[in-house]
Order: sequence, then C-alpha cells, then structure tokens
Amino acid sequence: MNSLIPKAEPVVPTANEALLARESSQLLALYASEHRNLNIQIVEKGHPPESLALPASAVRLLVDILTEMAKGNAITPIPIHAELTTKQAADLLNVSRPYLVRLLDEGAISHRKVGTHRRVLFSDLMAYKNQVDKARMKALDELAEQAQKLNMGY
Repeated sequence: MNSLIPKAEPVVPTANEALLARESSQLLALYASEHRNLNIQIVEKGHPPESLALPASAVRLLVDILTEMAKGNAITPIPIHAELTTKQAADLLNVSRPYLVRLLDEGAISHRKVGTHRRVLFSDLMAYKNQVDKARMKALDELAEQAQKLNMGY
C-alpha cells in the first residue's frame, strides 16, 4: 500500500475517440449484460487475426470505461488498495480539501498519517461515498413520497 495513485496520467479522449467509444460501448454492453466471458478476435491490417479471452468482470469494466470516454470524461484506473492523498480523495468526492480533512478529523472516513500527511484508502473513501449516496437517496425518496401525499404534481 505504499504506492500513491495515479501512476498513469488520466486519459482524456478526443472527439473522435469519444465517438468510437460510444459505438463500442453500446455494442459491447449487449454482451456484458449476459455476465459471461467473451472471446474477441483482433483483426489488424497486415497481421494474422488473434483471439483474446476476456473475463466477464473485465468486459463490464471495459463497458464502464468506454461509456465514460464517450461522455468525454478523463479516465484513470485506481486499484482498490490504493492510498490517496487528501487532494486526490477530495477530488474523487468532488469536495474541497479542507472539507475532506474535516471529515477525516471527525472520523467519518478512516485514514492514517504518514508523518504529517494523511492517507486515505480508496476502498474506505468509496465506502463513505456509498453510505452518503444511500442517505441521499433515502432523503429523496422521502421527499418524493411527501410530494405525492401533498398532491404536488410529482
């Protein structure tokens, strides 16, 4: 757990790459929904065709990556065991660094200190995000239910 991420720079797709990613993700999604391994044939001009076996989980991840690229979003793979700086963690949650530090100090998110610097496990950060997302969805459901009871047209 001593390596900080990202080691690779984020990949920002060009407009042409985003278009190709959209087409590819739509086709691949049809197969990913079946949750099974895929055999893909790679055909490149001047080279003999080669077969490639992909596990179902990799196909699902590939669809997710292509979908994000199709939206024009930058992509960076993050290992689940990765340790993040407070800046990286704040960026992933889309909050300010001081707000994240306050969450860490309050114990809302587990972390450890390396000297004077805080490090957050990606898995702990995602656990916090999932918890917050569930609470938000519950609140939204309650608001929608109240709006229906009050006949507000929702």
